[in-house]
Amino acid sequence: EIKKDTVISFNGKELTKIGSNSTDGYVLRVLKNGGLSSVVFTKENDSEKAVNTAMENAQLIAKNIEKPIEFAQTEVVRDTFIPKLKEDPRKISMAEKLELVQKYNDIPLGYEKIATTNVDYEEVIREKYFISTEGAEIREDLITTRLLGEIISKDGNLVQNVRVRAGGSNGFSTIRDQESNFEERTAIALNLLKAKPVEAGVYNCILNPDMAGVFTHEAFGHFSEADIIETLPAMREKMKIGNKLGNDVLNIIDNALLPDQLGFYKYDDEGVKVRTTQLMKNGILIGRLHSRRTAAEFKEPVSGHCVAEDYRYSPIVRMGNIFIEPGKNNFEELLSMLGDGLYILDAKGGQTAGENFTFGAQYGYVIKNGKLGEMIRDINISGNLYKTLKDIVAA
Repeated sequence: EIKKDTVISFNGKELTKIGSNSTDGYVLRVLKNGGLSSVVFTKENDSEKAVNTAMENAQLIAKNIEKPIEFAQTEVVRDTFIPKLKEDPRKISMAEKLELVQKYNDIPLGYEKIATTNVDYEEVIREKYFISTEGAEIREDLITTRLLGEIISKDGNLVQNVRVRAGGSNGFSTIRDQESNFEERTAIALNLLKAKPVEAGVYNCILNPDMAGVFTHEAFGHFSEADIIETLPAMREKMKIGNKLGNDVLNIIDNALLPDQLGFYKYDDEGVKVRTTQLMKNGILIGRLHSRRTAAEFKEPVSGHCVAEDYRYSPIVRMGNIFIEPGKNNFEELLSMLGDGLYILDAKGGQTAGENFTFGAQYGYVIKNGKLGEMIRDINISGNLYKTLKDIVAA
């Protein structure tokens, strides 16, 4: 893999980081006699040593495990995939990138009660090559650009913050024309200074797509990664294919092939063509995310979800783009169905502990009689994954 990172960072008006860094390296994996070993190296001249080390380690592992490791069979692929970009970030000068990021950063800083900002531009170019002794030969380029920011407002001792972001995998064009995005997020940060803290309690809620996405990814999605639950008998029983986990309206999909998304890819790091995987249909668990190893262990289909962050790491089972499939109801209908409750928007950190979760939200609104009411702040939502899946009544 050949990887190039570009970063531009502002803290308030100060430019704190700008530059690019290129690296390259290799991950070698050996499956021998039921033992699986991997070695990372960065110099081509070290390849023979890496092979010998991986072979030796694989044989040692094979002698010291109860059950030999197997790989599920998969199609042998020979392909080159170069994405079509609307605007190639490699053709945009660093000076132009800096000018654009600085312009966005200056928008919130022009308001009196904006205390400071943190705005980053991140660009990652990955040129990946995969070959196997089975005959696979794949080249795939992954190119992502994104803006990540935090806008911090302050009035006396009250401090609030909201996040701003943009980007994708279809080129630099996703970074352009973000002025209205920064204006809107700045307005939210300022309005939060006048908002009331949410009153503690149990509420019926509508989650916006960002908040629902984080719930789906963090609370449910990781349990759909086969290697997470592989050694946990109780969790394997709960996440058994065919189990009824959610309400009839609930459909959850992982689709790494969604165009323009940050999680887009075509082939995983085992040379497997990724497929759209329906994880839940009408509340019933029908799919799981797999590597070749876990697919063989679970005796389930390979899904193409074994990926590495980059060449420094061995691939593991990871989600692509996971989401709740939109239902038939529009937002106004959801408000009417809710009646009284809360509308919760945009995730702000959180954690999971087994099947329980706690997530922060950036802001929300009180809903009364199906109508949006006053803004609220200081929101944390918590609950049990399986109870929440059953309580979802519309999407």
